[in-house]
Amino acid sequence: MSPATRYTPIAIALHWLLALAIVGAFCVGLYMTSLPFSPTRLKLYNWHKWAGVTILTLSALRLLWRLTHRPPADIPMPAWQLRAAHVTHQLLYVLFFAVPLSGWAYSSAAGFPIVWFGVLPLPDFVGKDKELAETLKLVHHFAAYGLGLLVVGHVAAALKHQFVDRDGLLARMGLGRA
Repeated sequence: MSPATRYTPIAIALHWLLALAIVGAFCVGLYMTSLPFSPTRLKLYNWHKWAGVTILTLSALRLLWRLTHRPPADIPMPAWQLRAAHVTHQLLYVLFFAVPLSGWAYSSAAGFPIVWFGVLPLPDFVGKDKELAETLKLVHHFAAYGLGLLVVGHVAAALKHQFVDRDGLLARMGLGRA
C-alpha cells in the first residue's frame, strides 16, 4: 500500500498503543471490582489509575497528531457506512478523554489521590465529596462500558472490511495488504 493511503507510522503506533492500553485497563477494571478488599485489589486499583492517566496522555498525543496530520483518503464504501465510521471515531475520541477524566475526578472526590506510577502526584480535580464520588463512579462506569461497546463495534467493522469486503481497510492501520 502506498504511503498516501496509509496512516503515518506515528499514528499507527499511537492507535495500537491506545488500543492495548484501553483493553488492558478495561479488563483490569472489570476484574478488580470483583475482588474483596486486599493488597492485590489496592495494587490493581493503582495500576488501573496509572493506565487511565497513560490513556489520557496517549489520547492527547493522538488527538494532537490527528489535528496536525491529514489521514489517508476514505476508501470507497456506502455513504451510511462512511457516516457511521466518522461518528464512531468522534465518539471514540470523546470517550478517550471522558473515561479517564471521570475516573480521575471520581478518585479525587473519593479522597484517593493519584500518584502516577507511584512517583508523580497529580492534583485533585475536585474536593473530597462522598455524594459527588458516587455520581462520578456511575459516570466513569457507564462511559467505560460505552467505550467498550464502541471498541467492539470498531473491531467488528474492521474485521468485516477485511474478511467480507476485502477492501484493504486494515492495511491503512498497518495490518494486512491492500
